[in-house]
Amino acid sequence: MRDQYMRTGQGFLMVYDITTRTSFDEISSFRSQILRVKEDDNVPCVLVGNKSDLATQRVVTTTEGADLAKSFNCPFLESSAKARINVEESFFALVRTIRKRLEGEGELVKKPAKGGGLKGSMSKLMKKKDCSLF
Repeated sequence: MRDQYMRTGQGFLMVYDITTRTSFDEISSFRSQILRVKEDDNVPCVLVGNKSDLATQRVVTTTEGADLAKSFNCPFLESSAKARINVEESFFALVRTIRKRLEGEGELVKKPAKGGGLKGSMSKLMKKKDCSLF
């Protein structure tokens, strides 16, 4: 089932819990699965360390997350869904990454969105028939 939705996704948020080492360790296998299913070594992804509000319980350092993202050649953010920190920004970063790839492939016209700004761009990208975020 996971392969099926990975096949149709244009970009992926890879989220781990900064208070749980196992969730961080599983990210590499998820990324490998994405690359295998997509048959592509350059799939738009953003790595997100969640639960940044629980800094006292942290077991995965920010440096470890940033280093893993660097090895994946993708953006990295830490977020807190509870405190509403970097949640929207994570999605915006993913949309920017998808758009950058589409522009590189000539599939997206470089034109400002009517809605203006990043929210307008995200809205326009999401209206694209074959765009899905997982």
